[in-house]
Amino acid sequence: MKTVVLVKYVPEPTATWKFAADLTVDRAAVEGRLSELDEYAVEQAAQLQEKGVASEVVFLTVGPAKATEGLRKALAIGGDKGVHVLDDAIHGSDALSTSLVIAKAIEKIGRVDLVLAGMASTDAELSVVPSMVADRLGLNQATFAGELAVDGGTVSIRRDSDAASERVSAALPAVVSVTDQTGEARYPAFKAIMGAKKKPIETLSLADLGVSAAQVGLAAAATKTIDVSPTPARAAGTIVNDDGTGAAQLADFLAGRGFI
Repeated sequence: MKTVVLVKYVPEPTATWKFAADLTVDRAAVEGRLSELDEYAVEQAAQLQEKGVASEVVFLTVGPAKATEGLRKALAIGGDKGVHVLDDAIHGSDALSTSLVIAKAIEKIGRVDLVLAGMASTDAELSVVPSMVADRLGLNQATFAGELAVDGGTVSIRRDSDAASERVSAALPAVVSVTDQTGEARYPAFKAIMGAKKKPIETLSLADLGVSAAQVGLAAAATKTIDVSPTPARAAGTIVNDDGTGAAQLADFLAGRGFI
């Protein structure tokens, strides 16, 4: 079973982000890392390969040159090779364009049985790309998996919500997004980190995928950022000195804000 895992190199969530003149994130001005939410998908793929279910695991990323670092981190956890779609014209692409590039890259990789992804990226947090990719490829999909298993030609997941815990099955080939409930990704040993440097990474351009530059990028985006401003600093909280009326003060505070 050939498995492709979608991974993204994102700005460090705890860093101070900067924005370029075109109001896109200035990714060169901030340190990056493999999206933490994608690490859960990487771990699931590694486990499937260790169980003998996945015969080949390919990590796929779309992004600038430094995105290779995310691929190397994934390859240190497991897998066989990486594919990096690198093209300056992709800069500023929205989810629609990104899903197009990913779908074309998966087609380029060849016959794929399972596509794994995190539930969202830690920069955009849209949670829509896996579904868009499934739609573009005409594949079945199962989203927000808290547990995943593959048996023959079927992938089964457990999806937990506030109201219920659901069991969902889909025939392969399929696209599955996973949550942090599937379990933390392992920390790769030094030997695995060094071994990842020897694993092949193929670089593809838009021309290699048959995608026109006019179909992607900031100019083709269906959404537009019109303004960026820093989040206001938090105001000082209200201190309640309990002189015997503390409970009443707290109740008034909550009632005044519509909580009770």
